[in-house]
Amino acid sequence: MDEKLISKKKPAYPINEQLYNYLTDYNRNIKIPVFYEDLLRFDGGVEVYDKNGDDTLWIRVYYAEHERDEIDLSLKRMYLILHGDGTEDSLPFLTIDGIDYCTFGNSKPFRVKIRNILNDNHTYIYVKKADASRVYGLELEHILSPNNINFLIYKETLIEEHVLGVPGDQFLTENMDAVSIRGKKRLSKEFVKFNERCMIRLLGDMRSYNYVIVASYDFDQVEYRIRAMDFDQQSFEGNLKVYFPQFFKENYPFVKMVTENLQEESIEQYKREERSAIARRLRGYQVRVNALISCMINDKISTTEKINELKLDLFEYTKDKKFKKCKSMGEILKVAFAFVTRNYENVNAYIIHK
Repeated sequence: MDEKLISKKKPAYPINEQLYNYLTDYNRNIKIPVFYEDLLRFDGGVEVYDKNGDDTLWIRVYYAEHERDEIDLSLKRMYLILHGDGTEDSLPFLTIDGIDYCTFGNSKPFRVKIRNILNDNHTYIYVKKADASRVYGLELEHILSPNNINFLIYKETLIEEHVLGVPGDQFLTENMDAVSIRGKKRLSKEFVKFNERCMIRLLGDMRSYNYVIVASYDFDQVEYRIRAMDFDQQSFEGNLKVYFPQFFKENYPFVKMVTENLQEESIEQYKREERSAIARRLRGYQVRVNALISCMINDKISTTEKINELKLDLFEYTKDKKFKKCKSMGEILKVAFAFVTRNYENVNAYIIHK
């Protein structure tokens, strides 16, 4: 894909009052003990390298001694709020193994490694500057994908849980050769569904390093799932191709795998299955989706030029004239969801009648 299709720098959009109220209604807005700006007070840092000695673009930061204890305590409390009920019974058993800062990308996150000293298990949480695009993306992922996702927001700070899995680019170089022929067929099916899901909910820029591959072991086979882990490009770009992972050159090995392992009839079947699954979720979460879309309609999360470009692309793709009347990304998504739901209901009505 031509790099010009992706904006070099997407602006961060603030959380408006309506979205903030929505997040409060659905228990996403909770007072937290640490702010993004607190973590910016680090004294210095050192580069973090992977197991192959390559620069990860993360910096392990350190703080003045008089601040470190307070920051560690606040982060441990944050972890207990995100993953529990906020009670501090487990606080003595948690330790902060490291705080990393990434200057690459839009959100410039902090990655916090938290370890339970009783069993040596560890996990990560991410502290970021709040951005409306990302919040919409996280909510839509939680509602419309097979994956629940935990996050909290307070004022201008966003806290996210870690998305488990092997990043797609790492999977291609380190794991793909070990995948069996049957496994590649199942992974191909999942890529088709992931591709369709991203397009329907307008999640852009799903290059291989922006999603993870999750392997689940059944008693007689391995199942695969692809999960997005970057939501900055939710409903921002104007070119429809940006919302299809298949068009990014970084995903070419997965696209090639699909063409080698699936017939066209199977690809169309899996697309229909994903559209049907999304339509069922839309109906099951109708009140919540309507409230979220209402926030998007009254919000500015893109430019007029990109909105006009995308609505015409979607009209050409679907032939639904309602896209032409859209004046915001929220309205575009509302028409897209109605289109998917309507087609699902029409197919069901035909099957029942038949």
